[in-house]
Amino acid sequence: MSENKIHETDDTLEKGDGLALARKMAEEGEGIGRRPKGPSKYIIPTVAVIWSFFQLSIASWLILDSTFIRATHLGFAILIVFLNYPLFKKTRFGLKFLSSSDKIPIMDYVIAIAAAFTALYIMIDYAGITTCYGAPITQDVIMGVALTVFLLEASRRVIGPALPIIAMLFIGYAFFGPYMPDVISFKGVSVNRFVGQMSMSTEGIYGIPLDVSATIVFLFVLFGAMMDKAGAGRYFIQLALSLLGGFKGGPAKAAVVGSGLTGMVSGSSIANIVTTGTFTIPMMKKVGYPPTKAAAVEVAASTDGQLAPPIMGAAAFIIAEYVNVPYIEVVKAAIIPAFASYAALFFITHVEASKLGLKGIPRAELPLFFKTLIGGAHFLIPIGMLLYELIIARHSPELAAFHAIWVMAALMLFQGPVKAYLNKQPIGPAFRQSIIDIFSSLATGARNMVAVALATAAAGIIVGVVALGLGGLITEIIDVISMGNIYLMLVITAIASLVIGMGLPTTATYIVMASLTAPAIVTIAGHQEWFVPLMSAHLFCFYFGILADDTPPVGLAAYAAAAIAKSPPIATGLQGFMYDIRTAILPFMFIFNSDLILYNIDSWVQGILIFLMACIGNFAFASATQGWFVARNRFYEVPLFLSVTVMLMRPDAVSSWIGIAHDQRYWVYPIGLAVYGLIYLMQRVRIPKTAAG
Repeated sequence: MSENKIHETDDTLEKGDGLALARKMAEEGEGIGRRPKGPSKYIIPTVAVIWSFFQLSIASWLILDSTFIRATHLGFAILIVFLNYPLFKKTRFGLKFLSSSDKIPIMDYVIAIAAAFTALYIMIDYAGITTCYGAPITQDVIMGVALTVFLLEASRRVIGPALPIIAMLFIGYAFFGPYMPDVISFKGVSVNRFVGQMSMSTEGIYGIPLDVSATIVFLFVLFGAMMDKAGAGRYFIQLALSLLGGFKGGPAKAAVVGSGLTGMVSGSSIANIVTTGTFTIPMMKKVGYPPTKAAAVEVAASTDGQLAPPIMGAAAFIIAEYVNVPYIEVVKAAIIPAFASYAALFFITHVEASKLGLKGIPRAELPLFFKTLIGGAHFLIPIGMLLYELIIARHSPELAAFHAIWVMAALMLFQGPVKAYLNKQPIGPAFRQSIIDIFSSLATGARNMVAVALATAAAGIIVGVVALGLGGLITEIIDVISMGNIYLMLVITAIASLVIGMGLPTTATYIVMASLTAPAIVTIAGHQEWFVPLMSAHLFCFYFGILADDTPPVGLAAYAAAAIAKSPPIATGLQGFMYDIRTAILPFMFIFNSDLILYNIDSWVQGILIFLMACIGNFAFASATQGWFVARNRFYEVPLFLSVTVMLMRPDAVSSWIGIAHDQRYWVYPIGLAVYGLIYLMQRVRIPKTAAG
């Protein structure tokens, strides 16, 4: 009965314009542009499925040179983009074929094949290119320039204009650097050197980001697509509802847990919102959350799913390559900030429920926990396999993902027939549907990867220009702008990440900002005798790239949630950002307190202590920003909350202020906890008065 009510809620939403709009946004993010009719409707899915089989092959039995893998990966992505996305979204100049959405014009077939050929050229003429590296012939130059143009146009179609514009600014800077003012002047490059860097080497378009996209990220995105197609997202949210839905503000708490679990494997904030928000937003509204706050909770929960290991929105693997550490070290560094952020959001949902005097959903209307747990327990098998491969067996991420994928495919194959048998329905049709679902998820996974592949390749242009000799100059420029002040530089980096991230996918934002600012953060901090681990600098850029997803005025995640909740998008984005402020302080904390990323910490006891204190410190900060702890804050309590945050997250700084040796810094924790307890006692006497009000 309770599950039927949940499905009825979903069916009702399906008929509304809000969910339709949100689903359309999710589809656009997943690479669904055109919907051709007739035989041509099979072309794009077929190419996508072949791409998925290619990626699975190189992870298992097919051995290819890494450059060939990158070129083929980009060739598939760029082919799908020009087949799938029209030149314009709306009719321009009266030429409807330029915006055709129900068929693929001949022109786009030609462009798609030509663009794919330029991407594959480095593989096709590999012997010739390697013999004349550094001195490209005319043919190489033509192909390199054509690839750059095609790549920028493909990026514009699938991602939007922001990344191509930024890339073109860097290209312009590379050529016109000698004519710039002295402070930013650059010796410039020739066309031959530019082409050699971008399209004939692995220092530009075919660089590390594209390699990670081709070898690792694709498999994890495919795994997430298969989990979603099999119904894992719905299972996670129903499990969370069955466990937490009956508590105060239960649906919001379930949204945090369910979206966190879904985000760990999906890595897409908009897809996460559409998957889990369908259930949680109506239920939050039902128990009394205003539409704006209901949508904002889902936005914050879904966006932060990209923070949580093991996938982290595909950036974890690029971070590992840039910092030159094993992938498991990235997981180790990211785990405390990610879960402290989620714990604080869980606390915020409780605070909001307390403010509004809300209750939970009656237990009779919720799914039964053990029935729900057992009903989808098979989804835990591939996740368990993935975690075992990554953490215990310590296999490579691509091999771990491959094993998880074949286990997931086996479950998808038999899931339908088993359900049909238990429900006394025909097994044959269920088996055929399972096969269709597997192929559909292979196509969806490839479509989902288009934006990531294009973002990493286009960002490679920026990385390539920086590698041409701009790296040291950029550090000097940033040093001048920030006047050598590391704090000001971090604020500038955070703001720049938010602004750039408004128009870019998270992965592209991270690549751009990490290439420009991560080395500068480490260098400038070193000048001031601060030691900042390179991992901290990269995670700093990554965190603020993620926060751009719900930052107005763009904030696509906020628009998707607002469409479901029928709330104002800008107000939803602002409220979501207010909830995410508790995430925004974490990078500033772990930049200076590397304990939070477990740098040089191998003790489980010490790690757990740091985690618990970070959570409580983040709770205190959330109370300061939300105006509530156990009762409404008074103005003089806000500084106390902030002092607790500093003591529990920066015990190193506080210990130095009060004359405690660095190796005794954890004695600051009891002081912070004592102040937190004092605030509780101060507010406790106001609880009846607040409740009465």
